[in-house]
Amino acid sequence: MARKIKIYLDTSVISAKFDDRNPDRKELTENFFVIIDQYDPYISRITIAEIENTPDEALKSKMQDCVKGFNVLEISEATENLARQYVKGGAIPKKYQEDAYHIAFAVINEVDYLLSWNFKHVVKQKTRAIANMVNTINRYRNIDIITPAELE
Repeated sequence: MARKIKIYLDTSVISAKFDDRNPDRKELTENFFVIIDQYDPYISRITIAEIENTPDEALKSKMQDCVKGFNVLEISEATENLARQYVKGGAIPKKYQEDAYHIAFAVINEVDYLLSWNFKHVVKQKTRAIANMVNTINRYRNIDIITPAELE
């Protein structure tokens, strides 16, 4: 049997499933979750912490239910070092270093795709270019950073 494609979901993907403010993104995300069984989904301790910090208790509960059964990646020294290098290299602003951690989790754990709806810091050409340059320098493979809608 062929190996399932490994995908890492940052918190923006999980929250988009329940976000009525952007109906198109919500629909695309709901469609993605219909086929998620075709993939091997991963989240991290950072994702869990971000969900835990959701002030709306009903939303927090929905998000927690959504990720039940996903593989949870633990933080490591390698993850911390790589995330720091993304920030130092300018891929992610220091103020948003959690986004650097999401990328590092995916890279260190050899995930095939990082999925995000965060166009401000994650899903953008500059971030991909700098992150993959840092990955190459550190002898890690490159990571594809895309939206759930691009995963087909």
